[in-house]
Amino acid sequence: MAPSATEPLPIASHIKEFVIQKKDTLPLPLAARARLEAAGIDLSHGYPERPAKPLFLDDAISIRNEDRPHIDAGARADKSKSALLSAAKEVIHLTKNIGTEIVGLQLKDLTDQQRDELALLIAERSVVFFRDQDITPQQQKALGEHFGEVEIHPQVPHVPGVPGVTIIWPALMATERKASFRQPGGASRWHTDLVHEKHPAGITHLHNDTVPTVGGDTLWASGYAAYSKLSPDFRKIIDGKYAIYTSAHTYLDRDNPEAGPKHIERIHPIVRVHPATGWKSLFVNRAMTKQIVGLDKAESDVILDYLYHVYESNVDIQVRFKWTPRTSALWDNRITMHNASWDYEGSEPRHGTRVTSLAEKPYFDPDAPTRRQALGLDDD
Repeated sequence: MAPSATEPLPIASHIKEFVIQKKDTLPLPLAARARLEAAGIDLSHGYPERPAKPLFLDDAISIRNEDRPHIDAGARADKSKSALLSAAKEVIHLTKNIGTEIVGLQLKDLTDQQRDELALLIAERSVVFFRDQDITPQQQKALGEHFGEVEIHPQVPHVPGVPGVTIIWPALMATERKASFRQPGGASRWHTDLVHEKHPAGITHLHNDTVPTVGGDTLWASGYAAYSKLSPDFRKIIDGKYAIYTSAHTYLDRDNPEAGPKHIERIHPIVRVHPATGWKSLFVNRAMTKQIVGLDKAESDVILDYLYHVYESNVDIQVRFKWTPRTSALWDNRITMHNASWDYEGSEPRHGTRVTSLAEKPYFDPDAPTRRQALGLDDD
């Protein structure tokens, strides 16, 4: 289908068969509108902007299907992180295993050295929070480009004129799939972003300009700590194993479109090593890990269900964050899962913008230490 002069195109020029997505008419929350207009975002053609969606699976796979180099920002940082930490008014570790809040810094003003040190801090602490941020979507994307190639999604809505800055707006999602108390859906489940990519997500930066007064917290869990919750003998069972990871979105098989929607699938190790810390992390999530390669489905299900249980149920390896307006969270998808609580049930608006930087192709190193081993903690 050919678009008109005012209709969006697919994100890749080689895609010739696509679907023009709907135009949305949902009123923007006031704080979100004020932020976007102050940033010079053109809202005259509607909000958000949706790219033309690829129709076929092979086109979606081909968008990013080549190996490419990735130099991790955290790996080149000064290990002391003194340029970042000395500039902060306060550094608050929210739990022993995961989560840190930085007070008194503006993300838009960080130097390249401080950005590298922030990447290392995120690699060590999994998720880092900054309140009271004055940051535009354009500045948010620029920060993401420092951490790696910014992911431009082939069908998820983004800020008009700023592809790569996607929209997190539960009320908009509810226009596509109705949410309920029993089935909140969307991000309200444990998951990790973009595991289906050949080079999956590294750092994600979510800036929420609008949040409910009560509820709407987000939880993160540590893959480093989840791996250390396993016995040393059980670790040997999963070390070096691979699994099939699936996309959240679907496309048609060009050779058999009548078969219905299909997910992108790629294979990655279920235990990976972070290049900045060198620590092992569990890399599975219930939403998008399909099956361990080489095992029968029944065998794989038993192991994966246990790994999900360890990751999801141990509260001492999790942090629960209470948002305030204009707060940014930056987390590393290589070493975490997250889950957005919908306990406010859409009673108040919630709106944010998200940038995800793609990272290296996942790898496993049998000689890599765990986080606890590296910190001199008991890990038997």
